[in-house]
Amino acid sequence: MPKVALFNIQGEQVGEVELSDIVFGTEVRHDILHRVMVNYLTNQRQGTANTLTRAEVAGGGRKPWRQKGTGRARHGSIRSPLWRKGGITFGPKPRSFKSTLPKKLKRFALKSALSAKVEDNELILLDSLSMEAPKTKEIVSILKNLRADKKSLIVMASKNENVEKSARNIPGVKVTYVNILNVYDILNYDNLIITKEAVERVEEVYAG
Repeated sequence: MPKVALFNIQGEQVGEVELSDIVFGTEVRHDILHRVMVNYLTNQRQGTANTLTRAEVAGGGRKPWRQKGTGRARHGSIRSPLWRKGGITFGPKPRSFKSTLPKKLKRFALKSALSAKVEDNELILLDSLSMEAPKTKEIVSILKNLRADKKSLIVMASKNENVEKSARNIPGVKVTYVNILNVYDILNYDNLIITKEAVERVEEVYAG
């Protein structure tokens, strides 16, 4: 079982915690992580790009000039794709980019991402994190104490608006929760700061 140090918000080590092998000690599969990352980013695409075809663009109701006798090329509409301000041929139309992956694959990918953080010593375990009122200065101080000077993802067991509001003005810092934790966020941030309660909740959900 992997062991990690347990810190308080002052940055002092207050113990060690054994993490579940099933969740935090699984094989790191970079190919599966890549698949899940690509899938996540693909699903973020809105697919709202739209261009007008010659049937949809305004104008061009009559033939610009007669078919023969002018010496010019034959044209039926000034809104042909050949003309300036004409319709677009094979342009993008609204569509869905949504794709799905097997649930077991996504579960394994999340465990693989968490294990990668443990392997790279980028997981910081906190005994607890709570605030009576939103104060950005306090979160900055906590991050400094933990030496988390890079991009940091703070994972909480349940919603905490004070912590969320305190961290949202700090560049490179995001607060998330166990029930919405995803592979993209884990890998996108250098440090994974997670509370002991959140770890217990993750193990409860993903150890099965």
